[in-house]
Amino acid sequence: MSNSSSITEFLLLAFADTRELQLLHFWLFLGIYLAALLANGLIITAIACDHHLHTPMYFFLLNLSLLDLGSISTTVPKAMANSLWDTRAISYTGCAAQIFFFFFLISAEYFLLTVMSYDRYVAICQPLHYGTLLGSRACVHMAAAAWGSGFLTAVLHTANTFSIPLCQGNALDQFFCEVPQILKLSCSDAYLREFGLIILSSFLSFGCFVFIVLSYVQLFRAVLRIPSEQGRHKAFSTCLPHLAVVSLLVSTAMFAHLKPPSISYPSLDLVVAVL
Repeated sequence: MSNSSSITEFLLLAFADTRELQLLHFWLFLGIYLAALLANGLIITAIACDHHLHTPMYFFLLNLSLLDLGSISTTVPKAMANSLWDTRAISYTGCAAQIFFFFFLISAEYFLLTVMSYDRYVAICQPLHYGTLLGSRACVHMAAAAWGSGFLTAVLHTANTFSIPLCQGNALDQFFCEVPQILKLSCSDAYLREFGLIILSSFLSFGCFVFIVLSYVQLFRAVLRIPSEQGRHKAFSTCLPHLAVVSLLVSTAMFAHLKPPSISYPSLDLVVAVL
């Protein structure tokens, strides 16, 4: 038995027992990471350098790329290093930092996706008011609200999670630190406090999700009334990728964080985390 005061490090999930498979995972994650860096780097560079792209939609997309770069850089490099050096360890402070930054960036990304759905709704359903409702100052305020909300969410969850006494060892069933895995190490029912905070956050997230869905219902109704097929195709092409990202983020986050800690499917948890 151990407690949180005596834990100096956590042991992350190893992808494989054999050295060959560990190196395979390293190269696979390196390829994913470099692709993410390249793609988001190109998006950021293109938007920053081309004044034709200095519009609300691309401003929010630039912020989304920054958040995406941050979130993948929070988890993947450490997983690659562990596979390369054949270790599972992450320090207590490193684990807390990983949870904070991951929660911060993913939460901010979700709030920003909500703002982006509003941007698309106004652009298609109220085009004459677009310049008024989404001026430069309003865009900066909405983006700042998304970043700030993510930061506040991360502070609350990180502080609450690491104030819970831990007495179930220090091995995590995940390749990076996340709240549900830490809660599995908690003593008795001490995790219920953080689980309650997760439920509260879920209601807020659900409110954002309802807003996104209602925005898209109105948006699709407006698109279907566009007489030209080319116009409908152009409208759908800017909206469907956004909707796909929202669906993937919400479904995997709900599975990972709303499932009771006592219920564990290691292989499925791993797949969901990678997604």
